Amino acid sequence: MKRRRVVVSDRMQEHYVYYLTEPVGRNFAEGFRPELTPPQMLALGVFGGKYMTDCVAEFPASWFRKAKLSPLRYDAALNFFGVRASQPLAIWRRKGWIREEDPRGWFQWYCRYYMGRRSEDDARQIARWRAIRRHVTQLQRSCLRGDLGCRPRQRQALLHWAYDSRVL
Repeated sequence: MKRRRVVVSDRMQEHYVYYLTEPVGRNFAEGFRPELTPPQMLALGVFGGKYMTDCVAEFPASWFRKAKLSPLRYDAALNFFGVRASQPLAIWRRKGWIREEDPRGWFQWYCRYYMGRRSEDDARQIARWRAIRRHVTQLQRSCLRGDLGCRPRQRQALLHWAYDSRVL
């Protein structure tokens, strides 16, 4: 695959450059198998619809055709489970979860990784994704299979990490 240069200029990054070196949605690291793609997540409803509203030009238009977005403010009603399951960005920063190349956090990293970018932060982000799996186990132990009303915040949080909690 030919390397493709991407230049980002949005509210959170000005003239940030990265390169796509892998085919879209392919050649993921061993053991990194998200259950949902970024466009599937956006269509289901994640992050109160606010997460990606000013950076749509960076990603394929098809990702946003069915996306549940709220350009003005976070709207928990747009989340698949209709609940708030996110911490504010300030907390993410304080905990050291945010890196300069992906100022919006894990989902931004995942969108760029899915598109074909590989970076020095991949191992850390994949480790964080793996660590969230403990919530899958908690749901399986606490909820009847298919009971989407059981632990909706935890289910929504799993959707934010590309785990399909609708099938648990």
